[in-house]
Amino acid sequence: MTNAKKELQKSLKNLSPIKCAKIRIGYDYGENDNKIYLLKVNHNEKDLKAFFKELDFEYDSGYGGQELYGTIWLTDGTWLDRGEYDGSEWWEHQSCPEIPEEIL
Repeated sequence: MTNAKKELQKSLKNLSPIKCAKIRIGYDYGENDNKIYLLKVNHNEKDLKAFFKELDFEYDSGYGGQELYGTIWLTDGTWLDRGEYDGSEWWEHQSCPEIPEEIL
């Protein structure tokens, strides 16, 4: 079992602050059972603490079906989204690739 809050906090280490976020827990095929966690743009410290408090739960990040979905937008223009392989899941840091010199 993995704690969603601790996993996200670990993934955010040494990255820019969160701009906004949308996370969903549940399976694609059971959308009525899904819970959505939101952190809006221009949030304050109280909102951020409440967001992390809501994410303080355990879920199965091991092999099987993916349970946690979402995107975390960061203030530097990069983002985190969920990586998944055969049900094993994690947060993956993404950024725009550099433009190749031949098309500049």
